Amino acid sequence: MRTRIRAAGPADLAAVERVFAASYPALMAGAYDGALLARALPLMIRAQPGLLGSGTYHVAEAGGEIVGCGGWSHEKPGTAEREPGVAHIRHLAVSRDWIGGGIGRAIYARCERQARAQGVRVLECYASLNAEPFYRALGFSRLAAIEVRMGPDVALPSIHMRRPI
Repeated sequence: MRTRIRAAGPADLAAVERVFAASYPALMAGAYDGALLARALPLMIRAQPGLLGSGTYHVAEAGGEIVGCGGWSHEKPGTAEREPGVAHIRHLAVSRDWIGGGIGRAIYARCERQARAQGVRVLECYASLNAEPFYRALGFSRLAAIEVRMGPDVALPSIHMRRPI
């Protein structure tokens, strides 16, 4: 089935959250402790309305259904900090049944083209442990092991990665 990538909007919030809920628990189960996932997943599967309405967040549709999503921002995740020429890949996910079909790569390619057109020369991401091989295959390099704060009592071990574009 053919997929189409388009800019997301606020009306896509529930569908994006369904993609997160269908993707993250299954893919992360082998990389993280079950108790940590029980605390982190409810926070991770919430879409960010501001990101969805930014014009830099995209969804992949197949047969009228959203099967993937992802975007980028100038700001570091969770902050208002910006670094000239650097942007950040944000909340990239593909529904479990669609993994391996090139949707994640297509969404990433859209993000990279759009970011480059806006003067970005470096993309960074905070990859979950299970996503590191995906980003490495896209040309990202590992900078450091980090913990991403999800809430006052939840920190998700992750990998800070970077790629010149």
